Amino acid sequence: MKVRVKHLLIILILCAGNVNAQTELDNYLKIAAENNPGIRSLFLDYNAALEKIPQVGTLPNLNVSFGYFIQPIETRVGPQRAKLGISQMFPWYGTLDAQEDVLVEAAKAKYERFEDAKSKLFFDVKSVYYNYYFIKKGIEITQENLEILNTFKQLAIIKVETGKVSVVDELRVELEINELDNNLIFLEDSKWTLEIEFNRLLNDSINYNIITPDVLWEDDLELQKQVLLDSITNQNHLIKELEHRMLSWQNQEKVGHKVGLPSFVVGLDYAFIGKSDNTSLGKLNGRDAIMPMVGISIPLYRKKYKGIINEALLKIESIENKKIDKQNQLTILFERSYRDYSDANRRIDLYKKQFDIAEQSLNILIVSYSADGKNFEEVLRMERKVLKYALELDKARADKNVAAAFINYLTGK
Repeated sequence: MKVRVKHLLIILILCAGNVNAQTELDNYLKIAAENNPGIRSLFLDYNAALEKIPQVGTLPNLNVSFGYFIQPIETRVGPQRAKLGISQMFPWYGTLDAQEDVLVEAAKAKYERFEDAKSKLFFDVKSVYYNYYFIKKGIEITQENLEILNTFKQLAIIKVETGKVSVVDELRVELEINELDNNLIFLEDSKWTLEIEFNRLLNDSINYNIITPDVLWEDDLELQKQVLLDSITNQNHLIKELEHRMLSWQNQEKVGHKVGLPSFVVGLDYAFIGKSDNTSLGKLNGRDAIMPMVGISIPLYRKKYKGIINEALLKIESIENKKIDKQNQLTILFERSYRDYSDANRRIDLYKKQFDIAEQSLNILIVSYSADGKNFEEVLRMERKVLKYALELDKARADKNVAAAFINYLTGK
């Protein structure tokens, strides 16, 4: 019963450590999203695109004109001294809405570009984090193995002094220690490089001490393979960006048709009339004149408008091909990532078994060598296997999470 309670406590502690580490990772992602200059730049681009929309969705400027006659023009009711004119151009019905829709869809495309960059940033942060976990664990495991080898070395020295074994056993341990020391230096350098990369991704003034769990949690894919693939080919942010760009050009085609139609002008002229010497005019004498005005602008030269329409049609066809090409590329990336994810799952199961077997074998060999001094080379060989399987197990855990993170990025999460 006590053993069960002990095991349960260990499991709970590990789970709590994983939860804390996952919370820290979420915090890192939040910091990266808030501070990364590339993300900020794309978000500002999106906001700038939104500001373009009201620039085209309103009527042209109101025209106001005023004219003063240096020599007044005589009219029946008196001399015309000045004239005030007001006119407003009205494009064909739906033209302004179509122009606005062009920019709305263009802004949405920029937003999808921003979302893709943010998702890619999250993947980059996670990828570095999981690789950092592996390097950190590699350092810990290598240091533990160095301690074990130093114990082997002391054991070999004792055996040599008692004449039970050759000095070769001591030299073999030295060779193993030297190799592990060199590996440890490389791992320390790699750890430092990943720390710099991680903090640059966060772009914060604080250099974070990256918190990782004792045992990395495993991110499992929640959806079936075909569902994931369908989600990628339809929901990926780059695909959605292309779809909005296509809609933008479809609206641009509508604009080409609309601007090729007549525009209308509605206005009013107000003439200031002076008093006439003809007193028989009565109330009409000096009465100002008001003249409503309606005009039409007819676009006779059609090449310009045909060019707008043809450009839009060619762009639509181009984007359709880009979308198909991008979907094919994403499918290839998904298949590779799903293969890596499945392979990592298999390796986790394999190396768990291999590590347990190798560790049991090593313990048996150590006891045997302590008793009769034989098979020391086999002890070292098995110790190398224990080290290898421990490292491979943590590498498989990191690889699985990296693959899952990349698949989630492809699906547009």
